[in-house]
Amino acid sequence: MDQPYIHQARIRQIFFIVCVVLLGALLAKEFAVFLSAFLGALTLYIVMRKPMMYLVYTKKWSKGLTATLLMIASFLVIMIPIGGLVGMMSSKVSYAIGHSNELIGALQTVLSRLEQQLGFVIISPENINKVGNYVAQTVPGLVGATVGTLGTIFFMYFILYFMLVNGKKMENGLYEYIPLKDENVNKIAAEIEIMVFSNAIGIPVIGVLQGIVAVIGYLLIGVNEPWFWFVITCITAMLPVVGAALAYVPLAIIFFANDHSWQGVFMLIYGFGVIGTVDNIFRFTLAKKFADVHPLITVFGVIVGLQLFGFLGLIFGPLLISLFLLLIKMYSSEFFVKQREAPEEEEEMNV
Repeated sequence: MDQPYIHQARIRQIFFIVCVVLLGALLAKEFAVFLSAFLGALTLYIVMRKPMMYLVYTKKWSKGLTATLLMIASFLVIMIPIGGLVGMMSSKVSYAIGHSNELIGALQTVLSRLEQQLGFVIISPENINKVGNYVAQTVPGLVGATVGTLGTIFFMYFILYFMLVNGKKMENGLYEYIPLKDENVNKIAAEIEIMVFSNAIGIPVIGVLQGIVAVIGYLLIGVNEPWFWFVITCITAMLPVVGAALAYVPLAIIFFANDHSWQGVFMLIYGFGVIGTVDNIFRFTLAKKFADVHPLITVFGVIVGLQLFGFLGLIFGPLLISLFLLLIKMYSSEFFVKQREAPEEEEEMNV
């Protein structure tokens, strides 16, 4: 009886694969902190790819100069709005910290009125007092998160520069090393480009449109600093499930706390009835125009993506689900089609 024999080349291959997997796992663990920077660089590279190729290969611009100019332009487009928002928020955060007792007192007043009308306790006073302690503990964390964000932005542009300069070489390497047919690699590249544009451009557009609808109501109701709340609405509108309710529900609470009951009621009606409705309309119609993606993929993808990648999960969450479904289709076309064709070829040969 012959003993089973494993060829030495196969043993070397298995040993090599194990070494690669272990080393890759070690590197992935250590470089996980740079994941957000890499995903951000990848997003900007996909957005800038066409103008980069046009200026370098058609207009004959220098690669380094072109990459630098595009990075400066993107930095200004991204950072100026963020800087303005930070400037607006800093005064609000300072006010909230300095007047936290007054804000907690206003919240207690609103809750006590609701409890008298409803006849049961909504939140105990002990839990309300914990809010102040939570704020005091959270502020240092916010400062640390700001420092971490600056570091992420630095490494994002550092990676982006080399992506732009070596873009052609990088893309050719993907065709060489990905173990798929070129046509399937093209499908993956097209899917990534469509989803990145859909989410990187579509979601902010949806947030701005919803903010415009909201600020109309804020002006009619008489909200103090309506343009500040417009910015808050635009940001919260990009979040799934709760969305802009994180803006207009606190506004309603502020109205109730200041004895402006009719404004608070109107704020809730306008928020849930108008702002919430147009959110669904914009999200399911405009997102479909940017990319023919099922709404469930967008909603659940954003929920999963925010947990995995933070804010960039708005882009890469739906992309992960779309790529998962695309890979299933590719697996079917790569293997099951071949298996179905093989018996047919055998029958033809027998005939």
